[in-house]
Order: sequence, then structure tokens, then C-alpha cells
Amino acid sequence: MRCSALLVILFLASPSMPVRGEDAKPYSAAERQHWSLQQRSRPRSQAGAWERRGFPTADVRWIRNPVDAFVLRKLRNASLRPAPQADRRTLIRRLTYDLTGLPPTPAEVAAFLNDRSHDAYERLVDRLLASPHYGEQSGQHWLDVVRFAETEGFEYDRYRPGAWRYRDYVIRAFNRDKPYDRFVREQLAGDELNAAAGGTATAEVIRERQIAVGFHRLGSVRRNAGNAKVAFSRNEVLTEMTDVIGTAFLGMTLGCARCHDHEYDPIRQKDYYRLQAFLAATHEHDIPLADAATRERWQARTDAIKKEMAAVAKQLQSADPATQSELRRRLNRLEDRLPPPLPVVFSVRNDPKRRTAIHLLHRGEEDKQRERLGMRVLGVLLPDGAAELPANAERPKLRLAKWITRPDHPLTARVMVNRIWQHHFGRGIVDTPNDFGVNGGTPSHPELLDVLANRFVESGWSVKAIHRLIVTSAAYRQSSAKLISHDSVDPDNRLLWRFNRRRLTAEELRDSLLAVSGRLNRKRGGRSVIVPVDPQLVELLYKPSQWSVTPIAAEHDRRSIYLLAKRNLQVPFLEMFDLPTLQTSCGRRASSTHAPQALELLNGRLSNDLAHSFADRLRREAGGVPSRQIELAFQLVAGRQPSRREMELSQRFLKTESLKEFALAMFNLNAFLYVY
Repeated sequence: MRCSALLVILFLASPSMPVRGEDAKPYSAAERQHWSLQQRSRPRSQAGAWERRGFPTADVRWIRNPVDAFVLRKLRNASLRPAPQADRRTLIRRLTYDLTGLPPTPAEVAAFLNDRSHDAYERLVDRLLASPHYGEQSGQHWLDVVRFAETEGFEYDRYRPGAWRYRDYVIRAFNRDKPYDRFVREQLAGDELNAAAGGTATAEVIRERQIAVGFHRLGSVRRNAGNAKVAFSRNEVLTEMTDVIGTAFLGMTLGCARCHDHEYDPIRQKDYYRLQAFLAATHEHDIPLADAATRERWQARTDAIKKEMAAVAKQLQSADPATQSELRRRLNRLEDRLPPPLPVVFSVRNDPKRRTAIHLLHRGEEDKQRERLGMRVLGVLLPDGAAELPANAERPKLRLAKWITRPDHPLTARVMVNRIWQHHFGRGIVDTPNDFGVNGGTPSHPELLDVLANRFVESGWSVKAIHRLIVTSAAYRQSSAKLISHDSVDPDNRLLWRFNRRRLTAEELRDSLLAVSGRLNRKRGGRSVIVPVDPQLVELLYKPSQWSVTPIAAEHDRRSIYLLAKRNLQVPFLEMFDLPTLQTSCGRRASSTHAPQALELLNGRLSNDLAHSFADRLRREAGGVPSRQIELAFQLVAGRQPSRREMELSQRFLKTESLKEFALAMFNLNAFLYVY
């Protein structure tokens, strides 16, 4: 492997300590040569080179930007040709969903169809990238990766006050096109960035960093471990923090090295705990937003109720079984009377006095400590014998963040552009977005991956620039129609000879139902919404009062990203359509097809409620003429006019069924459920 001096400058420029013994197994040349650990290549991508290589002029003309040159090379090598360009109606619907997660309105479709300027498509791209809904769509993808939730999981699944502010931070970051390297550093080391600023940062910047570093608290936490298990609980917290850094930013399964050397990748068990050492002083920190007087009143009320609860608990110790049952109910009622948590920023900070001593753990067990370790990044990316940093080195998370965001880091840029590519084509250039290791997928277009990563860094780490490059390519604009001759050669479409049709995600489907029915509340940000669900599901919670439905009905119609992300109870409609579990990082959504989904869309409470609203909208905007109602319904649901056959069938249907039933049938069309 070609090790760049830039990758080790972190250690050469900082106080260090001798290595505490040699690694159990040195890194071999073969391990260092794995493709994802190599420095990025700089392949040529100019279209002119194709003419010199004797490719037909028509092929050269197909190339719109560097993306296409590499796609076309692979297709030509397999004797395949790209599909024709999709029609303009298909393109605006595809593009609008990909960049905003919502369907285009009939007016937006008409405006694009009537715009015959040479750059109409590019201006559409820019308009959608500038939409506030862009951040909601891109933000949801990132929340999947970091397993964002607003509760702690396990049996109690307690709320995390203020956790929703991290969600809003992510949405703002994507809308503002915050440079990705800054985005990463703020999440990994926002508290240390504030300390390093020495009072020069604005109040807004300070608050953003405090929120961003709440990233370290997104994992599940068990709060009832008991005094004998305090060390175990801290170990589990550090494990959660370490594992997601590897998954989200590096695309490496670091957690597999917690108990022993990684079975496949060049990650030693010592590597794992040396990375964990960067987090040893990091502890939870809720920053209050209420003034002192408000906090004092809140504390007084809380203390009074807790005092009464303590008294009830002391009766409980000697009460007979019948009395105990009533006392427990009384305890629950008292707990429900506790005032809601005061507004806080859900954050972390360093506490040197509580720094955890990081040891190599035999089989990952806290009570089987071996040698103590200092901080060091992945050894396979360092020269043999590279030193550790001492356990008390200043601003440890910032050191780690600067290493991860180095412009020449072999993993960081590749991992992120692969995620962006996947959002548009349904599958990444590496089809295991969270695993760039030996057991993960190999790139279908390795040179293209490096071109995108290079462009990403050279653009100032602009996420929007990569989106724009991808969606303006000819490869992205292809039709999704299959060709039998091509399907037999490349059935999985890894070579991208057509566009991959995809079903709407759970959130896109719910948001689209709201949008076409005219009910979507486009309010952005703020405290999460709790919508009504089956009471039987709520009763299964440890504390059913946790699911306190938001009283304002209009709030229930907000976008799905603003619904409460609770680990032990998800909105059943979203769960039915493959919402992730929120327990672990989700690099790629599942997209299943099964009978209960059809039953949910036909018989479910949400779809039937919104079908009534959709029917009302059709009457209101199209009048009482069935043909006009049908035309508007297809424009809203599918972004196009109905075919002659569809018009005939719809008119026949409306002669015997209600407009509400017709609206419900429209929700079940493939033209609505899929992006082509």
C-alpha cells in the first residue's frame, strides 16, 4: 500500500508514547493492498479519449459528463448498449422523488414539459437541490446510517429529551450544503471544536456543534444495569460509540474486532480499543435551555412528586400482595404526574476526571482486562511500529475527526459518494455501503468511484455537487425498460444498461399519500409528532403513557421524518413498508413485497382516511365531472394523463363505486407506488 505521509501526520505532530508491545500479528503486504485501503487513483475521463480509441461517434455523443464515460466503457466491454433516455414526465417524477422524497405537482410537471430551453433539465435539478425538502430527503438517508432514535431502547425505552434537535441539525446541514468534512468533524468532536475556538465562535455555531456531537449518544443504552454492572454499562456505551464511527464514516465493520482480531479485515483487536481510547473521556451532557427560575420551579415540583413516590415505595416493602398491586398503580400515576423534561441540548462533553481506562479485553469482557492502551488510528493505514498517543492527549476526538476527514483518506470520501450513488441508482458502486472490507462487495466501477470521490473532495466536500453530477448524467436519465438480450447478460443491471425501478420507501409512500390527498403539512423542524396507533400496541409498552398522542390533529399530517423515532414502537404503516429497526446502522433499506402491504393499502386506517380526503380534493378541484376527476387523479398520483384504457375502466368503476373507493384504488397503482 502507498501510505501517505498526510495520514500519519496526526501522530508525528502530537505528543506520543512508545507502543505498549508489538501487535500480535503484523500487517501483511496483502492486507495493506486491499482495494479500499489504497490511495484514490486519478483515471482519465475526458470524452475525447473515446474517439481516439475508435469508439463510434454516437457513443461519444451519449456521454454528458465523466460519469457516463466509465459506465459506457463497462457496457461496451460486455457488448451492451445503454437504454434510451426516459421521457420528460418520467424524468421529473424520478428526479423530484430522488431529491425531495415527494411527488411533483401537476403544475410543476406542466412547467417542465413546456420549458424547451436547452438547460431546462439542469435548472430543474438546481431548483430541487435548493428546495427545503431536499434536506429532509437526504437527512433521512443519514439518519438511517447513524441509527437515529429518540428513545434508549431495551425494555424501558426511555425518552431522550431534545434528541430531535440532532435530526433538525442534519436536515439543516444538507439544505445548506455544509461541507461534508465539517459535518463529520462537528458530529465527532463538536464539543472540542468549541473549546478550541477559544470564544471566537458565534452563539449559533457553538449551539450547532453542541447538537451535532449528540451523534455519540444515538445508540441504545441500558439504564437499569445496577451498581454491580456500572463498568459493563460504560463498556457497552463505548462499544456503541466506536462501532458506528467505523460503519458510518469509514464503511468498516470495526465491531467485529471487539472480541478478537477481525476474521476478514486487517483490523486487530488492539486497533479496536485504540480507536475506543479517543472516546474514553466523553460523557453524556444535557445542556439546559430554560432559565434559572424555570429550572428551579421544575425541580421543586419534581422533588415533591418524587418524595411522595419514595414514600409509596417504602409502604410497598411490607404490604400484602393485594395492597402491593394498588400501590404499584399509584406509583405509576405519580410518575405520570412528573413534569415533562425541560428543553435541553442532547450532547456530550469531555470529563478528564472520569476518563475510562481503556484496556485490551479478553473476548471483549469488561472484567478480563489485559494491557492498557492509548489512542491510535487503524494500524493498517500507518507504518509498522507507529506510536500511540497518551491516554491524556488533549482534544482526542478532534484528532480522530481530523484524521478521518483528511482529503487523501482512502475511505471517507469513497464511502460517502457511494451512499449518494446508491440513493439514485438503488445500489451502490459498492453494494455493501457499510462494509468496504474484504467480506464486502467489490466496486462495479472502481475508476468511477475514485472519480466521484476526487470530485467530492475537490468541490470542497459538497454533497449537492455530487448529487448534481450524478443526476445530470446520461446514465441516470435512461429508461427503466428491460431488454431480454441485456437481461440475460447482466440480470442484476450492475453495468447500468438501464435505470433501476424502485418502490417508494415507507416515508415516501406515507408522505405521498398525504401530498396527493391535499393533507400534507409542510411545517419543518421542531419537537417530534406522536400519531395515533392501535391502542393494543401502546398497551404493550412498559409505560403506555410514553405514547402520548400529539393533541393538534394537523400535526399528524407532517412529513414522516418528523414523527417520533421510538425504538420499541414504530408507526405500523411505516414498519409494514420496511422502515429500519433503529437498533443498528442501516446502510441500505430493504424493499420487500408481500400480501400484508396490499391489505394495508386497501384496508388500513391511514389509506382509507386519506382516500376520503383525496376524493374531497378531486371534487373540489375537478368539479363533478367524472372524466375531469379521473384526469386530475392520474396527474396527482402518476404525474401523467390516464391512457384511453385507464379512462374507460375508471369511468366504468365510478358508475358502481364511490369516488372514495376510486381514490383508494389509485393509491394501489404501481404507477403511484414505484419510481421508474
